[in-house]
Amino acid sequence: MLAAERRDHLLGLLTREGKVVAKDVAAELGISEDSVRRDLRDLATEGLCQRVYGGALPVSPAAADYTARHSVAAEGKRKVASVAAGLVRPGSALILDGGTTALAVARALPQDLDCTVITHSPTIASALLDHPRAELFLLGGRVFKHSAVACGAAAVEAAQNVSADLCLLGVAGVHPEAGLTTGDAEEAAMKRALAARAADTYILASSEKIGTASRFRVLPWEGISGLITDADPRDPVLEELAALGVEILPTD
Repeated sequence: MLAAERRDHLLGLLTREGKVVAKDVAAELGISEDSVRRDLRDLATEGLCQRVYGGALPVSPAAADYTARHSVAAEGKRKVASVAAGLVRPGSALILDGGTTALAVARALPQDLDCTVITHSPTIASALLDHPRAELFLLGGRVFKHSAVACGAAAVEAAQNVSADLCLLGVAGVHPEAGLTTGDAEEAAMKRALAARAADTYILASSEKIGTASRFRVLPWEGISGLITDADPRDPVLEELAALGVEILPTD
């Protein structure tokens, strides 16, 4: 089999089965695992898969830049945001992550809601300036422009001095094996710091992120209260997550 044919075969497996297991492909095609791993390396370099131990998973669409992500799954993000906003109770304190889905949550919060919003995202804070009863706390640090959020040691230290009833956290990928992932190590550390300061943490994940992965793990499944997604409840990934005990909050 030619290299181009192997490449198409691997991409087809990612689409149909949601993963590639290198040893299985090697046995199926009668080639070495090194050859498969080399092909996966090339695909990962082109941003077409996320390599993991033993193979590869579909790459998260959240790898695109912040501006481009505004147009990705806009309706799905709106549905997720609507459910998430409904979890915020009057008089409560909310930690709201950055990113485009979290921005949709900020815009979905009732205009007259009396609450405290803690965020490390300047865009989230700006979106809530016209909410007269919302108290805003902006955590500072080095700005990670990909997600328009503050990260790094200063931001993590600031997060350790707040507490909240609820944390709404965005991720780049949701996968039963790879877990909850994002593409930057410091951003992952910041997300963990935020989640640790809330009584409940819910993950915001529009359907295009389900079954995909990025490089850095954010939290274990037992570290969250539930997953909010517009994906079909019959999606095999969601069924597998439900079997692991993850609470799924659908949007329909």
